[in-house]
Amino acid sequence: MASDKDPARVAAGLKASIHNPNVSGEAKERAAERLETMDGAVGHSSDTDSNRVLGGYKATLSNSHTSEEAKTHAREILAAAGYTFEKGHDVSDEEHETRVLAGYKAALHNPRVSPEAKEHAKKVLKEHGSL
Repeated sequence: MASDKDPARVAAGLKASIHNPNVSGEAKERAAERLETMDGAVGHSSDTDSNRVLGGYKATLSNSHTSEEAKTHAREILAAAGYTFEKGHDVSDEEHETRVLAGYKAALHNPRVSPEAKEHAKKVLKEHGSL
């Protein structure tokens, strides 16, 4: 019976689905939405958990395997959390690129960044002649 399930274990399963590369974008989106509704029920209301959820939505935007519907939903969630996707009107293209590349450089020195993300950062920096 569904009511006999431990909410913490259900949440763990949903999180695993979100991170599983064999799960479709739509299923990941449904799992993320269900996890959001469970958030208070399983005690996941810390800033760290919130940042991880928002980070997942940010990742959705750059994932080439994610549907446009999922990306639209991610933009809506991030916008509601105060994130913007366009560079400021007072920021030049050159300054924007400098900031983006600085973020990639910072990722190379951040111990909390995965090896895969560091490799991606190196690739982008090499492509822009910044490494």
